[in-house]
Amino acid sequence: MGSAAAAGDPGVSRRRFVAALAGTAALPACSRAQAPAEATVTSHATRPGPTAASPAPSATGPRPLYVGTYTSAEGGGKGIGIATYDPVSGRISGAGTLTGVPDPSYLAVGPGGRTLYAVDEREAGAVTAVRLADRAVLGSRSTGGSAPCHLSVHPSGRWLLSANYGSGSVAVHPIDASGALGERADLVTHRSPAPGPGQQGPHAHQFTISPDGGHVLAVDLGTDTVYSYRLDPRTGRLTEVARAAARPGAGPRHLTFHPGGRHAYLANELDDTVTVCGYAPDTGRLTIGAPQPTGSGAGTNYPAQILVTSDGAYAFLANRGHNSLARYAVEADGARLRLLGTVPVAGDFPRQIALSPDGRLLFAANQRSGTVSVFHVDAGSGELRLAGAPFASPVAVCALPL
Repeated sequence: MGSAAAAGDPGVSRRRFVAALAGTAALPACSRAQAPAEATVTSHATRPGPTAASPAPSATGPRPLYVGTYTSAEGGGKGIGIATYDPVSGRISGAGTLTGVPDPSYLAVGPGGRTLYAVDEREAGAVTAVRLADRAVLGSRSTGGSAPCHLSVHPSGRWLLSANYGSGSVAVHPIDASGALGERADLVTHRSPAPGPGQQGPHAHQFTISPDGGHVLAVDLGTDTVYSYRLDPRTGRLTEVARAAARPGAGPRHLTFHPGGRHAYLANELDDTVTVCGYAPDTGRLTIGAPQPTGSGAGTNYPAQILVTSDGAYAFLANRGHNSLARYAVEADGARLRLLGTVPVAGDFPRQIALSPDGRLLFAANQRSGTVSVFHVDAGSGELRLAGAPFASPVAVCALPL
């Protein structure tokens, strides 16, 4: 969900933004990377988080968890939340806050887990790199657009991809050997097709990578379109190769691929549906199928993020409004989703969900209740079981378990 940068858009108003974001201060564009600075970590727990001096967590010991928030929202966080979680029980323990990154509403980690990347979801958008060994901020770079709300790291570890929701554009930044970001390599604005019903412009909501790394795909809620690009591995330049049109007014928000690489699943925020998509790896072409229910019933609901288990057997969808997690069986080698039911998310407005690296836990960041819920995932049945009381974290909009 983007920021209030586009709050005048009738389509945007349906998205239930945090009202305080309307007064978000602009972040000056960064023409050069800032000098590395030590991030301030404020402790709010006796249990320490991982540090450069700490041993690497074992398979059964505490694992790192980072939580994104809005620092400019009333009652919001002070920066990126630092925590640990028990991979067996799912219990989360707070370990402090990494300050110095404004409105870090979406997080990603580079290959090897050495560097954390965050969007700065402000009118003058930016992306920031943080070295995890000592939590030093390696600098920020302008995204060339407003309200960046999603980012991802290319499997090569050389490129950072970000989506500017407010201005409807996608950006590419190089990543150097230290994990720091270089000057922006490309910026593409979605100028066509025309905005969908109720929208006044494009709203890029996700910029992600195909399973084989051959194409990068941008999901745009404003134009009801998924754009496929080739990324030049040497220059970082983008070349559009295909477009897939969702039905008018669908408001596509988030795409995830089946591990087989031939199918993907699209969560549509505005018409409260999910669609199965065919994908051609050689051309990058996505074919969007018929809308399917989210399990929300007749109430108001805005699907957020959809995930698929690593074995491709089950998919999970976060329902904001219905405040549930929908469970799907994935059938026919990824070509079909079958709704199994929903479970309460134990929070309000689940903005984002993520699976732990081993797939045994699912984390849900609940924006309005300011909590992170954790569920045990049954590998055989796809059933979800709440792992105790949710963890309190102000305006939690992204949970990143490592």
